[in-house]
Amino acid sequence: MKSFLNLIRWKNLLMLVIVQLLIKYALFQPFGIDVTLNAFGFSLLIIATLCIAAAGNIINDIYDIETDLVNKLEKVVVGKQISEKAAYNLFIIFNVIGVGIGFYLSNLVGKNGLFALFVIISALLYVYASYLKQIILIGNIVISILVALSIVIVGLFDLLPAITPENQSTQLTMFKILLDYALFAFMINFIREIAKDLEDIDGDYKAGMNTLPIAIGRERAAKVLFALSLIPLAAVLYYVLTFLYKQELAVGYFLVFIVGPLLYVSIKAFKAESKKEHRHISDVLKIIMLFGMLSLLLYPFILK
Repeated sequence: MKSFLNLIRWKNLLMLVIVQLLIKYALFQPFGIDVTLNAFGFSLLIIATLCIAAAGNIINDIYDIETDLVNKLEKVVVGKQISEKAAYNLFIIFNVIGVGIGFYLSNLVGKNGLFALFVIISALLYVYASYLKQIILIGNIVISILVALSIVIVGLFDLLPAITPENQSTQLTMFKILLDYALFAFMINFIREIAKDLEDIDGDYKAGMNTLPIAIGRERAAKVLFALSLIPLAAVLYYVLTFLYKQELAVGYFLVFIVGPLLYVSIKAFKAESKKEHRHISDVLKIIMLFGMLSLLLYPFILK
C-alpha cells in the first residue's frame, strides 16, 4: 500500500483535492455564486482530476527509472517495489477512469466540448513523461500549465455553464480570481521545476536529457533560478498593494506566509550550489504553493 501511495504521489494529489475543495467551498459557496455541479458532480470532477494526475505521476516514474536510480535511489518504486507491467496497468486504469468520468461530466453540464480537455491533459502527461521533459524548458512549461489547469478546470465546469446575462459580471469576477491563482500556481511550479532540474542534473545528464542546467551549466541555471524567483515575489507584492491594501488580515497573511517565504527562496537561490540546497528550495516552494491556495479562505473577509 505504501509503495502504491508513493507511486501516485499521494501528497501532491492531496494538495490537489484541498485546492479544488477550497475553490468550491471557500470561494464560491460563501458568496452564493451560481454553480453547475452539486456535491456529487463536484466529487466526480475531483476524482477525474485525481485519476488523470495519478496516471501522469505513474507514467513519469516509469520513464524516470534510469534518472531516479542516480538521483534518488532510495525513492525508486517502479521496478523495485512495483513491477513495470503493474505500473503500466495502473496507468491505463487511472486514465480510463479519469477520461470516462470526464466524458460523463461534460455531458452532465451540457458542454460536450469540455471532454476534450481531459483527453488533452491525459495525452500531454504521457508526451511530457516520454519526450517533452527532455527538451530544455518545454517540459517545465507544459507541466506548469497542467498544474494551473487543475485550478481553472473548476471554473470551467462549475462557473461557466451557470452564466446568465444577470450573473455574468459576478461569475466572470470569480473566474478572474481563479485565473490569478492559476497564474500563481504556474509561476511557483515553473520555478520549482528549475530547482528540481538543478537537483537532478546528474541523473538527467546520464539519461541524455537536455534540461536547462545541462544546456547552460549549473551556475548559469542557478542564476536563472534566482532571477525567476523574483517574478512571483514582485507579482504578489503588486497584487497585495493593489487589491488588498485595505484588508489588514489579508496583507498580514500574504506578507508572513507568501512574501516572506518567497524572499527566503530568492536569498537561498542566490547562494545555493548543492543538490541538498536545491531540494530545500523545491520543498519550500511546495509549501508556498499550499499557503497560496489556503489564502482562498480569506476571501469571505476580503470581499465582504
